Amino acid sequence: MTVASGAVELAIDLDRSSPVPLYHQLALSLEQAITEGRLRPGDRLENEMAMTTRLGLARPTARQAIQELVRKGLLVRKRGVGTQVVAAPPIRRDVKFSSLHDDLASSGHEPGTEILERATGTASELGVDDLVEVDEALTYLRRLRRVDGEPLAIMSNYLPARFRLDDEDLRERGLYATLRAQGVGFAIAHQTIGARLVTTEEAALLGETEPAACVTMQRLVYDDTGQLIELGQHIYRASQYTVQTSLVV
Repeated sequence: MTVASGAVELAIDLDRSSPVPLYHQLALSLEQAITEGRLRPGDRLENEMAMTTRLGLARPTARQAIQELVRKGLLVRKRGVGTQVVAAPPIRRDVKFSSLHDDLASSGHEPGTEILERATGTASELGVDDLVEVDEALTYLRRLRRVDGEPLAIMSNYLPARFRLDDEDLRERGLYATLRAQGVGFAIAHQTIGARLVTTEEAALLGETEPAACVTMQRLVYDDTGQLIELGQHIYRASQYTVQTSLVV
């Protein structure tokens, strides 16, 4: 981690004719500086008074922008030190149909996968007959997904056994890329996001200390004929993972 000896002063352009609120423009500029590496872990922002004087803003505007990034886990306020970029910003994903592996890779991170368990059986034998109604055998996969070497998620998937799901393929690329390579066409997905406490076994895999929260996600995916493609039941470290969506107002 690189720690700045003094406060970092960024060149920030604000469009006062834009309908986008000034605090949000400032927050976006700071967030972009973090993601692009112009603000590095441990760097300290200039104080609110200096920032507002330099940019011609009211102090509540700067405070609101900074608080937005504190809520996202990108900045932290420390008494006697000021506002700093956190050492490891959480992974943030949009609500969309995508593979975690691909999302991590496209955002500049290095995804890693460890196969924890593999089994084949009917929905009843695998304990998911209350969620899916299929006659064919299913393959059950349980994987630990890492980001830049650190554990992030435990991913459990149930898929028709007719799909070829080699361990090496699953380590090298995302599940959906593996399925698309076999001609699978996705048509619709139903997703539910929630939260709970991790179990002792999950805490050990994720490197968390109990009690710890996790984000949960259940996803059912079908093709254009209505056949099941996947039942996914995943958990993510709440300390390292957030889900975001944009609202039209």
